[in-house]
Amino acid sequence: MGRRWTIRVFSRSIRTQLLVGLVVLEAMSLLLFGLVILRQQTGEIRSRVTQRLAHESESMALQVDEALKAGSWDQVRMSVRMMGKGPSVEAARVTDLAGNVLFASDGADDWRALGPDELGHRLQAQEGGSHVFRFDKDAWEAVHPVHQQGKLWGYAWVETDRSWDKEQLNLMLRSTAIFGLIWIGGSIVLALGLSYSITKPLGVLHAGTRALMLAPETAGGFPLPVVTQNEIGDLIEAFNRMVASLEEQRAGLNDTLSLLDSMLANAPIGLAFLDGRGRFVRVNRIFGEMNGLPVSRLLGRTKREVLPAAVAEQLEQATQLVFAENVPVRNVEVTGTDAGTGQPWTWIVSAYPIRGTSGQVRWVGVIVLDASDRKRSEEALRKTEKLAATGRLAASIAHEINNPLEAITNLLYLLSNHSGLEEPALGYVQMAEHEVKRIAEITQQTLRFYRQSTQAARASLEELLDSVLSLHQVRLGNKGIRVEREYEPGIDLFCFAGELRQVFANLIANAIDAMPEGGRLLVRARQSQNWRRPQVGGVRFVIADTGSGMTAAVRKRIFEAFFTTKEVTGTGLGLWVSAEIVEKHGGSFRVKSRVAEGGRDGGTVFELFVPDWTESGAGKD
Repeated sequence: MGRRWTIRVFSRSIRTQLLVGLVVLEAMSLLLFGLVILRQQTGEIRSRVTQRLAHESESMALQVDEALKAGSWDQVRMSVRMMGKGPSVEAARVTDLAGNVLFASDGADDWRALGPDELGHRLQAQEGGSHVFRFDKDAWEAVHPVHQQGKLWGYAWVETDRSWDKEQLNLMLRSTAIFGLIWIGGSIVLALGLSYSITKPLGVLHAGTRALMLAPETAGGFPLPVVTQNEIGDLIEAFNRMVASLEEQRAGLNDTLSLLDSMLANAPIGLAFLDGRGRFVRVNRIFGEMNGLPVSRLLGRTKREVLPAAVAEQLEQATQLVFAENVPVRNVEVTGTDAGTGQPWTWIVSAYPIRGTSGQVRWVGVIVLDASDRKRSEEALRKTEKLAATGRLAASIAHEINNPLEAITNLLYLLSNHSGLEEPALGYVQMAEHEVKRIAEITQQTLRFYRQSTQAARASLEELLDSVLSLHQVRLGNKGIRVEREYEPGIDLFCFAGELRQVFANLIANAIDAMPEGGRLLVRARQSQNWRRPQVGGVRFVIADTGSGMTAAVRKRIFEAFFTTKEVTGTGLGLWVSAEIVEKHGGSFRVKSRVAEGGRDGGTVFELFVPDWTESGAGKD
């Protein structure tokens, strides 16, 4: 289709429209008035011409009659000439009965012979005196019979001056035009004043409306000034009241929206709102964090565009059911796996309809509760109960083993000293004694883990650390892990030895798990000071490995309860309990780690500072 062009004939301004309309109306009125006046004046001029010609022809006929009675042809000629010099007379003539011109006014044309049309009006003049008739378009002429001694002698002819008649008509038209111009000018002045009184308050109202459209949030420039005391002034006052009401409603609405936005942003659960096409129209920060995406990435996108296919499918079923049935859906369990850590997660999803003004479901609100920690907690608690039961069983078994071990030890002692055995039998007995001692030591360590001391006491750290390493000696040997011990000689610490033993057992066990292909394990203990309070003395421990390392995301969560990267064997409680024990002793942790990748060595370093509190509760200086 071709481009359509629109030509604006009139301006949109009320003042211009009013002026143009008034001028057009006045012009049309004056034109109509002029036409009426022209027609009326034309008839009046024609009537006056007729009366004047009849009077002039009759007067000239009487003058000729008097002159003939006096027998003075000069007087006749003078009367004709005087009549011809009249302002409205074009020509005057006196003819005989045959129509031959006897006397005429000055001018060569005045001696022309009468035409057939003129001669045909003589009889009408004989019957009724003066006879006025029209000839040659706009020419008018009168004829009057001239009698001499009671007999018809000739005719007196008077022709009107056409220019004089037209001048009279033009004078009338000029007067009408001047009056019309004065009338239109006065009307324009009146219209300007009237339009100004209308357009000025309307301009104020228009400016206020534009300001409200361009900046609806601000009330600057309001209320508008009331510049007139009429209906438009009442309209401006009503507009000011409307703006004030809107401002109050906007303030209340903004407060409500701020409250809702605050609730949405700070709610400890995921919240999302979807339209009929399955696109996210509003989400909160928690929902974005649950999906590992910023809020801006979610808005305007569908579930399948930003969520894993399995998760999007489960959410799609719930939201479609809400749209179709117009009823809420509650407690739908949605499961998936974290792409970063590989850990499974569980959501409890509830969806509810949000209806528009028509009552139809316009959006669906989705409430997402992350139940992953609860699931892991339940699983960890089950594992913890199993471990606790296993620990109690191990302690019972270790306690029961001690009695037969003591008997075996005594029998081996008697066998080696009183049986008179010779080599190599005596060497076998000594080997048996050594292995039995190892069994006894393992049972004692097992009992130490289970039977925690209820009071703090000074403990040899060398003995404490060696006992933990001895407990993991088999695993260390099987994986080819080299242990490096760096103990300050004679170092001891006022502490709960059993609890610290549990801390080091967790750290060393994690280090062993991080080096499935072997490596180096460093265990260090030396006197040091608090990192933040150098006046407080204590012992700094270092447990370092050359294992696989941890990512930054994992490192941030290692002290959270039930957080674990060991799906089968881990409970997520080891480091959490260790942090609780260290905090109980007034100590602190530092962790450094680097992931082994791209040919680069990895590893993790745990630094642990424990203050050496005296029995009175004061730390060593």
